[in-house]
Amino acid sequence: MNYEEALKYIKGVSWLGVKPGLERVAALLERLGKPQEKLRFVHVAGTNGKGSACVLMAAALSAAGYRTGLYTSPHLVRFNERMRLDGAEITDAELAAVMTELSEAAAGLEDPCTEFELTTAAALLWFERRGADIVVLETGMGGRLDATNVIPRPECAVIMNIGLDHTAVLGPDVETIAAEKAGIFKGGEAVSYAQEPGVARALELAAERSGTRLRFADFSLIEPLSDSLEGQSFRFDGEEHSIRLLGEHQLKNAATALTALEALRERGWELPAEAVRRGFASAVWPARFELVSRSPLFVVDGGHNPQCVRATAGAIRRYMPGGRCVVLMGVLADKDWRTMLDILSEVASGFVCATPDSERALSAAELGAEILRRGIHAEVCGSVEEAVEAARSMAGPEGAVCSVGSLYMSGAVRACFGLR
Repeated sequence: MNYEEALKYIKGVSWLGVKPGLERVAALLERLGKPQEKLRFVHVAGTNGKGSACVLMAAALSAAGYRTGLYTSPHLVRFNERMRLDGAEITDAELAAVMTELSEAAAGLEDPCTEFELTTAAALLWFERRGADIVVLETGMGGRLDATNVIPRPECAVIMNIGLDHTAVLGPDVETIAAEKAGIFKGGEAVSYAQEPGVARALELAAERSGTRLRFADFSLIEPLSDSLEGQSFRFDGEEHSIRLLGEHQLKNAATALTALEALRERGWELPAEAVRRGFASAVWPARFELVSRSPLFVVDGGHNPQCVRATAGAIRRYMPGGRCVVLMGVLADKDWRTMLDILSEVASGFVCATPDSERALSAAELGAEILRRGIHAEVCGSVEEAVEAARSMAGPEGAVCSVGSLYMSGAVRACFGLR
């Protein structure tokens, strides 16, 4: 199959939706020769901050000379973004070749794989074919029954900040969600973001049951040094670092990544301090409070749940003139978007509403109607392109805009500035 046929094949099973469980992907990988058993991993779960920590760790490992795979989701613009080797996306030709092999192996499976399971299997096969020394692997949803959990014991399991999201699948409270995400513990080393007490205890119990050595990142060791829209520098445990990622929460994500890299050192991975510094300084993670224009200031952020949006609101207060801005917002209907609105209303000088490109999207009209009911100014737009222009006009050349609410919309917003 060619590239277009490969994408069509993956999308062809979207009707299956989310079906937690490892049986289907394990059966497929068995037919492919179990590529996951020939690789080593850093496995990362959590509600927020997974992608940021993954890209920082992958950049550090590459800078240290390791052939490093990176698997993340969703993508912003092109499907190929989901799987990278030393920062380079899988090529169209490679993806077509991998999917051809995968489709032949999947033929006749009694229980067909979901879209995410196929994508995960494709990534694992590609990383094995390309001889990756280590793969930084981000879970899709949860942990215990996530398709990525088909891998053997990782070099280090990492749990990022845990909050309420995907409650219909993962559970009604953060303690239950934490236990699900801790399903990636298989013994060996694990590192966690500093969590609230109930979540921390749930992780500790899971670690005890699985014979896993768990440590929590110590945020008291973070010493901020400088901070601007160009990036920030800080010390952690006496070592100085700079990152392009903005916001106080990114210092905590970086500290968790550094704690995980230290766990890898203890397992024998050679990670010189200078290589880690170079990796962190080079790491780029689009649509995470990303500055894309200066007149007006225009930031794109993929925050898509209340916990994310609280961090976004904090960054708006920190970086935007007067601590406020025009908020360009688009959300998925199954998210807690009313709570997100509560948070963003405190920092918004006005709203512009757009509809993300997703079957699950809340319409811009419904979002705008709710904002107007709250007595706040809102404009409803028929396209993302129209919404970007409306937000820029509302802000004026000396003002500021933040696009927020859904990663599904962020790629389209970035494209309006010539970014991909």
